[in-house]
Amino acid sequence: MEEFIRNLFKKYDILLNDDQVNMFITYLKELKEANEKFNITAITDDEEIIIKHFLDSALLGKHFDLSKVETVIDVGTGGGFPGMPLKICYPHLKITLVDSLNKRVNFLNELISKLGLKDIEAIHARSEELGQNEDFREHYDLATSRAVAYLNTLSEYCIPFVKNGGYFIPLKKDDLDEELEVSTKAVETLGGEIEKVEKYKLDEIDMNHSLVFIKKVKLTDKKYPRNNKQISSKPL
Repeated sequence: MEEFIRNLFKKYDILLNDDQVNMFITYLKELKEANEKFNITAITDDEEIIIKHFLDSALLGKHFDLSKVETVIDVGTGGGFPGMPLKICYPHLKITLVDSLNKRVNFLNELISKLGLKDIEAIHARSEELGQNEDFREHYDLATSRAVAYLNTLSEYCIPFVKNGGYFIPLKKDDLDEELEVSTKAVETLGGEIEKVEKYKLDEIDMNHSLVFIKKVKLTDKKYPRNNKQISSKPL
């Protein structure tokens, strides 16, 4: 498995040292064990987890210059995606993982401790509430998410965390034209601007993905994010 991980990441120009490879192996083991106790991921095959979760998360760093980024928030992180793989591959990042399920948060904090990682923590919170907390609001250089919510809804959960001049970059599926059209007004209302969409392909699983680059161009109005019921029933 060590060589599979090393060679797979190398194919996409991500060079891992021995410590990083071992972290991913431990991550894989702990994820599968935790997944037997409570639901984290529907993917259970080792190689699929490495490709679809670990590699796909880390590829954000091949499309965006993370050397200029210090603080990152991963909203709706689930099993730690994309935040944990980003931390393993780019250790300088200071990362906050947010999830509303306490079992997943406990799993992630135990994993962080087991891997000996610093400047990363998992927080049990609803993102719409955390986004109104002054300690987190407009505090991050980069917000990201692999959550399946529509972009207009996801933007309200995530853009309030981003500093003026920072970015919100969600990882989305390939077919985005309609979603972008519907979501442009919401992004602008929240202080963002859609700069571009970058598409990439994972050859191993014949899957196309997209990264939406949303730059924060002005501060978010304090009335956003609204509560979950309002966001769900009346999306921007």
